Amino acid sequence: MLESAELARVEQILVQCAQSADHEINEREYGVGKKPDDAECERVVRHVDGKPLRRRMELGTMKHERAFECVQRELLRLFPDNISVEPRFRLDPVSGRYVVTDRWAGSLRPDIVVHASKNLQRVQCVYDFKFPCTAASKSNPLASPEVVQQLERYEALGGHCPPAIITPQLGVNHG
Repeated sequence: MLESAELARVEQILVQCAQSADHEINEREYGVGKKPDDAECERVVRHVDGKPLRRRMELGTMKHERAFECVQRELLRLFPDNISVEPRFRLDPVSGRYVVTDRWAGSLRPDIVVHASKNLQRVQCVYDFKFPCTAASKSNPLASPEVVQQLERYEALGGHCPPAIITPQLGVNHG
């Protein structure tokens, strides 16, 4: 497992990656120093399977991709044996514990998992990037019941710290 100073460094880098991704995508999409307002965040850009896809979701996907590039470049270089990006876990019906899987259906997929060296089954901490778009969600990303439920599901993976979200605005938030 990582020591507390190393874990603090991991969290610092995760926050930097989130902030950088947020800044870069906003500037690419809206111009230098600009970001979307609430109306732009809620604008429907297209429909997928009959459901509206809002700009905030589209931006979130772009920002996740950029944050993952940063994690690959910065974090995996420092802690290659202790960090996994988007691993999947499923509940094993025999043991009642979550195990690593390649199945999509019914699996949990946190963004970043810190774990024992080369042992993803021994989870230390779980992190999920969130890129709030509206003013309300930026000031309180945990106001979303979906986010709270997601963190509660990640608790079942175990670990030595409560699951956390990483936002560009507020940094690490352990719920």
